[in-house]
Amino acid sequence: MIRSLILLFLIQLGILMGAYSQDVHTLVVDAGKTLAPVSPTMWGIFFEDINFAADGGIYAEMVKNRSFEFRNPMIGWKAIELDGNKGEILTINREDHPANLRFVRLANANPSQSFGLSNEGFRGMGIRQGATYLFSLWACPQENDLSLRVELNDEKGNVLASSSLESFQSGWKEYSLTLRADATAEKGSLRLLFSGKGLIDIDMVSLFPADTWKNRPKGLRADLVELLDGLRPGFIRFPGGCIVEGYQLSERYQWKKTVGPIEERTTLRSRWMDEFRHRLTPDYYQSFGLGFYEYFLLSEDLGAEPLPILNCGMACQFNSKEVAALNEMEPYIQDALDLVEFANGDSTTIWGKLRADMGHPEPFRMKYLGIGNEQWGPQYIERYQIFHRVLKEKHPEIELISAAGPTTDERNAYLWEELRKLDADIIDEHYYKEPAWFLQNASRYDSFDRNGPKVFAGEYASHTRQQEAPEGRNNWEAALSEAAFMTGLERNADIVVMCSYAPLFAHKEAWQWNPNLIWFNNLKAMPTPNYMVQKLFSTHRGDHVVPVTEKGSPLTGQNQLYASTTIDDRTQTLYVKLVNTSEREKKVVLDVSGARLERNGVQEVLAGSPEQFNQVGGTQLFETNSRAFPVARGRAEVILPPRSVSLIKLKEKK
Repeated sequence: MIRSLILLFLIQLGILMGAYSQDVHTLVVDAGKTLAPVSPTMWGIFFEDINFAADGGIYAEMVKNRSFEFRNPMIGWKAIELDGNKGEILTINREDHPANLRFVRLANANPSQSFGLSNEGFRGMGIRQGATYLFSLWACPQENDLSLRVELNDEKGNVLASSSLESFQSGWKEYSLTLRADATAEKGSLRLLFSGKGLIDIDMVSLFPADTWKNRPKGLRADLVELLDGLRPGFIRFPGGCIVEGYQLSERYQWKKTVGPIEERTTLRSRWMDEFRHRLTPDYYQSFGLGFYEYFLLSEDLGAEPLPILNCGMACQFNSKEVAALNEMEPYIQDALDLVEFANGDSTTIWGKLRADMGHPEPFRMKYLGIGNEQWGPQYIERYQIFHRVLKEKHPEIELISAAGPTTDERNAYLWEELRKLDADIIDEHYYKEPAWFLQNASRYDSFDRNGPKVFAGEYASHTRQQEAPEGRNNWEAALSEAAFMTGLERNADIVVMCSYAPLFAHKEAWQWNPNLIWFNNLKAMPTPNYMVQKLFSTHRGDHVVPVTEKGSPLTGQNQLYASTTIDDRTQTLYVKLVNTSEREKKVVLDVSGARLERNGVQEVLAGSPEQFNQVGGTQLFETNSRAFPVARGRAEVILPPRSVSLIKLKEKK
């Protein structure tokens, strides 16, 4: 009996030890063998004005429809009639200012009462206690007996700040004042109260926080740009995305209408206004206060390469499918040539002079230019090859980004075949897929032709099922699957030279699409777990890929493990990224050759349960946990928690 029990115990022990041994993995890292350089542009940012990402988002203007150019010129505005005082409001068109066709005329017939307008902002105005706000407007009094009281109000109408303009001079002039708020409101509003009898014309009514990115007047929302800066992006792709195409060609993004004085930039309806019937947004327009000059400036601020995308003579193929005739492509080609001049030309050129006049005499040194967004079919190739021929002749220093369709299907395969024939530089691939696809495609580029075009993984995001909270699709299941896929992008850095998650921003109360990398409201921003994964990779890019294998093979999902390794030449640090997608922890033995390592390494871990996600105004659930571990004779042991992403940092001895 005792002998049988002992035998049974030994059998069970053997089973347990066997099970345990299956979760011990020896990974070999050859630090002395560099496989490929990692491009400085490897991890970047894709910006598109969707989900109120620009107006109402990173562009810090707080007044919606500031120049009364929306189809309904009073969207965002309401008349203020105090004590029954009914003044008059007229919207007036003018032919002498085609970029800014309208202004508003206010008439106050009762000099003892005030009359005016209120503006609701972009789902309200975020007003912070103690913050300073810069108000401005253009005005032209018809009768010079009016004064203006400007107020910031909270949701209940309480006054948080006020200041006054006591008089106006004849003719159109810009007026400004400052306000300091004594309380906080997430959904505040702006009120303009005119006193006295008479008429006054107003336009370009504006309110900005004084605390913008780099304290630039009428600049960008600081907290959102700081999150971008935290990614240390290698490039910024702008302005999209589908807005480049437009629903029809007349509504395409035209960069020349987005530069110069902001009052001369033409407002345009957003193609995201009514794209999704379940997320209609009739007040979605583009003021272009964030235009191409500001995009270039932001790229420079962040140390990122600017990557503008231009319309290729095709509207969105999911919408109107409109194309420019092949014999009418000259304006589109000229836009590309003029953009190179705007970005890189000296101040003696027409467009270089405009850049200098805007405040940047030095060139932006643009190296990349995208032709089209995610077009497909022979009609794209016919138009792209015209751009390719002209730009390669006149500007061979510019690398061109070409489209590969909206996803990885037969359209993608056709474009790859045709673009190889044209000797394309870089091809832009998009993947909005379920988590399983990302887990299964970590080896997607292992067998790609090394002598063909390079790859831009231009738009990717793992799509889980919809949740009640809009941020819910940005859960850990999605982020973890993206991390697994990203190890494959990094391992193939010899052909994958650019990567960016998409979309970037979303206002929690004005979104059309999810998931998104960063969610925000009028006061707060919250990075997603997907952002934390992107940051882990982008801030530990390294300069060269080195091999990491188990039993001679790269880890692309075997035993639910994924891995890639790079080395930072300056700091002589190995960055080993390990992704464990299983529900069990795994023990990993790292066996490093080709380098003498210091005695301690560092493991940084992101982990969570599949359905966990961050919410705007809530707690950050995905902080990186860090621990040190010993290293002896090039060997180290680390534990990978269940469903985790680990960054292993191993420093070489000096």
